[in-house]
Amino acid sequence: MKEKVMKGVFLAAACVSIAAVALICVFLFAGGFPAFQKIGVVKFLTGTMWKPNNDFYGILPMIEGSLYITGLAVLFGVPVGVLTAAFLVFYCPKPIYRPLKAATDLLAGIPSVVYGFFGMVVLVPIVRGWGKSLAKVTDISAGNGSCILTASLILGMMILPSIIGVTESSLRAVPTQYYEGSVALGATHERAIFRTVFPAASSGVWAGIVLGIGRAVGETMAVVMIAGNQTRLTSNIFKGIRTLTTNIVIEMGYATGLHRQALIATGVVLFIFVLIINIVLTILKERGKKVA
Repeated sequence: MKEKVMKGVFLAAACVSIAAVALICVFLFAGGFPAFQKIGVVKFLTGTMWKPNNDFYGILPMIEGSLYITGLAVLFGVPVGVLTAAFLVFYCPKPIYRPLKAATDLLAGIPSVVYGFFGMVVLVPIVRGWGKSLAKVTDISAGNGSCILTASLILGMMILPSIIGVTESSLRAVPTQYYEGSVALGATHERAIFRTVFPAASSGVWAGIVLGIGRAVGETMAVVMIAGNQTRLTSNIFKGIRTLTTNIVIEMGYATGLHRQALIATGVVLFIFVLIINIVLTILKERGKKVA
């Protein structure tokens, strides 16, 4: 009887999770579909102007902004996170392991608005100085520091706890015989770690990267504070830009009619964007398993 009851409890919990995802999908697509009909899918996705007062709804600048900031955040955060996890598992002296582990865990508990405030006070002036220095010797035009690069650096910091935690757990889950056998066959310490242990833990490492990307894509408050929030196309990382999430949070409070529907449609695009990233990384993870 107890087993049947617990089986029912677990089934109910799983159904609640599935129902929550289904309800979110229904809400997004039901609310965003009218905007796709009125504006046009191609025009909505490829339009370069976002002026709700003039009925211009093009989200290409926000898509570009999300790709830029997420890509650079992953470029900054993933190597640091993975190598930090390797240090904690294989190199960290015992006396400093607990303080260092507590520090990395504390990063996950810091509110995003605090990250944004740190970026405004500390990183924005630094990046502004970098931009002015480069402007003197190159054709790059310097911005005011609230830009793509600043937002990417902050997001790179914010995704570290997810990557470090999951990667460390995955590395510790690999049987010690893998490492010992590799060393016994003549491999160096570093070679045994990166050519034997890491491939064995690749699925967990990819899972950490996926979580980090999800955090970077969905982050809003810190990006609102330091990204510049300018709806334009640019390849200059020292210029401000707006992402899909910030576009929704900035304007949803006063949007009505088609404007509100367009913002919900932006949420649909963001949902599909995250779904595609998860599918691609799942494929890569499966290929990594086969290679390993």
